Amino acid sequence: MIGITSYGAYVPATRLPLALIGGSRSEGGPEKAVASYDEDAITMGVAAATECLRGFDRAVVDAVFVGSTTLPYQEKLAASIVAKALDLRRDVATADYGGSLRAGASALRGALDAVAAGTARGALVVASDCRLAAPRSALERSVGDGAAAFLVGDAHCILACEALHAVADEILDVWRAAGDPFVHTWEERFVVEHGHRSVLVEAMRGLFQKTGLGPDDFARAALYAPDLASHQAAARAAGLATERLQSPLFGRLGNTGAAFAPMLLVAALEEARPGERLLFASYGDGAEASAWRTTAEIEKLGPRRAIHWHLDRRRAIRDYAAYLRARHLEAAEHDVRQGPAISATVHFRERDHDLSFHGVRCRRCGAEYFPSQRVCYNCHARDDFESIRLSDRPGWLLSWTLDHFFPTPEPPLAAGVVQIEGGARAYLQLTGVGSEELRCDLPLEFVFRRIHEVGGKPNYFWKATPSRNPRPEPQ
Repeated sequence: MIGITSYGAYVPATRLPLALIGGSRSEGGPEKAVASYDEDAITMGVAAATECLRGFDRAVVDAVFVGSTTLPYQEKLAASIVAKALDLRRDVATADYGGSLRAGASALRGALDAVAAGTARGALVVASDCRLAAPRSALERSVGDGAAAFLVGDAHCILACEALHAVADEILDVWRAAGDPFVHTWEERFVVEHGHRSVLVEAMRGLFQKTGLGPDDFARAALYAPDLASHQAAARAAGLATERLQSPLFGRLGNTGAAFAPMLLVAALEEARPGERLLFASYGDGAEASAWRTTAEIEKLGPRRAIHWHLDRRRAIRDYAAYLRARHLEAAEHDVRQGPAISATVHFRERDHDLSFHGVRCRRCGAEYFPSQRVCYNCHARDDFESIRLSDRPGWLLSWTLDHFFPTPEPPLAAGVVQIEGGARAYLQLTGVGSEELRCDLPLEFVFRRIHEVGGKPNYFWKATPSRNPRPEPQ
């Protein structure tokens, strides 16, 4: 049996009320999740994958597949950055899937194929997107940001894959040309009638014919759709009852592109019980539908920080101009992307502590430090350290400062000394926290973020953020 053994998701805490796009300041209406200024498809993917791997030995991961249409590099592998941030083995296979809204689902199928072929015991799938539409356009109201992650294997599956059916189609409905920051779409009726609805329904009917199953055999259906009306229309055309549809979360999440259908599958898994059959259907220059069945293992996995946990933590944007500045869509006094780039040699030398957040432990006395050093302050041993991962440990705030002069879209910049469980201390930027929340002994955890964009490319590091809710413990 091959299928999904664990899952995770990430939804940015920042929410953009749709009323702000039209110039209104009313609150309480529909909104969408948007990445903060220090987040992108890679950082969100790392967050989802971290939760997916919680409680699992990371050594089981033999492959990392990342699906996205908005990876920051056109010639540099995002999957390798994700693998390094997660502190995975060096001998893992890595691959990026892109160029289509089906990139996330294609990465999942690639993982299933790898495990079935025996080339991987466990394959980590990350689907993440951070798409932009032109400011104040109709499309801007629908696109959102988020990520999902799955661990695929052949043992202890919580969700077994029963069958898949794909349809290839060539249509110019939604696209983004090379060098263009914005997603574009053709006339809505054409896109829905000749693109999404007809092709998605064709894929689902093909799956029904291949398996002998019907719409009523599925307890839940996670379907991609560009909007709520299209979601309901495709479901009706396929014969799916409304009560079987996994909520597409329009008005709370937004259409998260290549991550959208995978995130709905995660939401379905949060509510699923053993023995239920799930329908998963993705779209993008064709469509793919698949049938899955939950197993008794789903009750052993326990709760995850997934879709609903993240939706319950939110911070609404009150100024549309601030949102535009954070996305580099409005000129700022200081362009944080200007200036000389960091030396590739320095990046190579420090990648273990910059990307994997490694510290060291003295082999003689057990004292821990960050960053690494040659001499132990405690016992004065020299060059006798072992490397340790700090990213999954808790911490607490010892002291902090607020920098009102550092060029950031959300001044002031908060930074502080963090005491990490085990003894190490680190001076880190703080994110996702207001100045009024800062206090000594504030519980913290660590998140992978863009630290700056000097040289015109993203540079990543770890930041500290408040542990707002206790992490769910497995049952």
